[in-house]
Amino acid sequence: MASHMAGNQAGKNQQRRGAQARVRAVRPDPGGVLRAAYLLALGFVLVLLLALPLRVEAGAIVKSHGFAEFGTLKYPEGFAHFDYVNPEAPKGGELSISAVGTFDSMNPYTRKGRGGALASEHFESLMIESYDEPGSYYGLIAESLEYPLTQDWVIFNLRPEARFSDGSPVTADDVVFSHNILLDQGLQSYAEAVRKRIPKAEALGPHQVKFYFSPDFPRRAMITQVAGTPVFSKAWFEADPENRRLDEPRLDPGIGSGPYILDKAEINQRITYRRNPDYWGKDLNVNIGRHNYDSIRVEYFGDAIAAMEGFKAGVYTVRPENNSKSWATAYDFDAVAKGDVIKDEIPNGNVPAASGFVMNLLRPQFQDIRVREAVQLAFNFEWTNESLQYGLFRHRSSFWQDSDLEAKGLPQGRELEVLTALGDQIDPGLLTSEPVMAHASKPKRPNDRSNLRRAMKLLDEAGWEVNSDGMRQNEAGELLKIEFLLDSPTLERIVSPYVSNLQAMGIDAVLNRVDYAQYTSRRREKDFDMVSFAYRKSLEPSTGLYQQFGAEAHEYSVFNPAGLADPAVDALIDNIVDAKTQDVLYSNTRALDRVLRAKRFMVPTWYLDVSWIAYWKQYAYPENLPPYSTGLLDLWWVDADREAALKASGALR
Repeated sequence: MASHMAGNQAGKNQQRRGAQARVRAVRPDPGGVLRAAYLLALGFVLVLLLALPLRVEAGAIVKSHGFAEFGTLKYPEGFAHFDYVNPEAPKGGELSISAVGTFDSMNPYTRKGRGGALASEHFESLMIESYDEPGSYYGLIAESLEYPLTQDWVIFNLRPEARFSDGSPVTADDVVFSHNILLDQGLQSYAEAVRKRIPKAEALGPHQVKFYFSPDFPRRAMITQVAGTPVFSKAWFEADPENRRLDEPRLDPGIGSGPYILDKAEINQRITYRRNPDYWGKDLNVNIGRHNYDSIRVEYFGDAIAAMEGFKAGVYTVRPENNSKSWATAYDFDAVAKGDVIKDEIPNGNVPAASGFVMNLLRPQFQDIRVREAVQLAFNFEWTNESLQYGLFRHRSSFWQDSDLEAKGLPQGRELEVLTALGDQIDPGLLTSEPVMAHASKPKRPNDRSNLRRAMKLLDEAGWEVNSDGMRQNEAGELLKIEFLLDSPTLERIVSPYVSNLQAMGIDAVLNRVDYAQYTSRRREKDFDMVSFAYRKSLEPSTGLYQQFGAEAHEYSVFNPAGLADPAVDALIDNIVDAKTQDVLYSNTRALDRVLRAKRFMVPTWYLDVSWIAYWKQYAYPENLPPYSTGLLDLWWVDADREAALKASGALR
């Protein structure tokens, strides 16, 4: 699936939160008299409570149908369905999408090769996140959870009716097994972080599982961490442990408990999933109006051009677009003109992925921040956007662009206090200056001469002088070399002018486009100088920041391509994870944003606040799509009449 290039302006965020607050505050009231009596009684109770000293029992246990990181849940216990679904959405038809590249495994957790698209979709978790309230989760496999106010542990009560696709029950033993196998055979960076924070999981009974949390770490996001862990069948893995490892490629994905199961996987050609007719959870309130397709098919193509031609021909019928050139120029075929294919821009309220060109800080040439700033200055966003991207993008500066978590202006209030507390771990200039912004360039030509002059001066100061051949070298006679590693022809046309600018400054810069398998391997091994990358961000950042920016796993975490390791960053992440209020969370995140931008390990590129999706008009989606998901996989449906009309006209086979 194409990534959701997301974001929104700060004003939009404020409007959204205001709207959500109103939704939470206003509930239907069926009877005027009863409502008046209720309010009178409630007022009397409040008066009594206010007259008493407020005391919270330390041993109090919370039991709930859901969990919210901050504030309260929007949906009450026993709610009928999420507001953003169409509860009457028809079931049937097929979603067909594309993937570019190759795959050699249907095990999405393998450490070798490339997993097939959507290979993890048939594994469910204990809880699922709501699409219209950040940081809120509701029971899926678990019908409820219990935890103390201190959140030292959590107990999940599983639904007795939960079943894997082979009909076997989902039990607490399966949940414990899943947690442990991810620690033993999962990604090293994940396993090391989770093992320290969640030292024990145990089955208290067939349908009750308990997780214990380490006292040495903040509690925030511990519950959501285990609530979101995929649940595997212990019996399936243990039936053939040598050939059913989590870290090895295999074409048999195993069995999950989700609404779809694998129908067929044809290596490097297509993958088809079909609805499980015996899916246990189809009538749950969290699933009403969701999972509406009878089948989901993924067609594989060798490159983006072939994939576009496949869409035109109706080989597949939905295309999330992430190529500005395609969006601007490739949709001029007859089906669009006739209205058989719809180009849609769906507002996306998520924080946009922090995309850009990342420098590998484990490489010696990037140790000097002056070199990193010079490398940043060589990129001309304005020319790239206008000449190559049809002016469709906006320039990104922040890791939390256009949100309340973005650092702006001079640090003030709590953010200033947070930064001051870091002492000599940060440049004192951060306390008295505005955050680093993406530099501006002239759009008339690929190389902004003023910026290149600034960059070359920085390289001179860093000791990389120009030799007789016009190349940059240090005192030891070593050339300043930068290899930009790519696997995408789409990005190649964007990166090539940038590499030319680096070369113009005397840097021995090369662009190396390799095949998908080699790229995946080199990324995992951190065998690169620079790559294109997008850090996924959220409105309630938490423990995931350790893997993206933390020192603990910086040498091998695939989520930290920069290999960033910095004590100030670690301290701020600790504060974010330990936040008890939204104000503390936001202040520390703004401080982190300011520090990360000052490190200059990434050349910020572009972002959108909408999702581009083109689709043949047989598809429909709810009028009230949620702000944090397009819902393509689980909220859309096939309109049978439109599909029949397209086929009758010959537009589709």
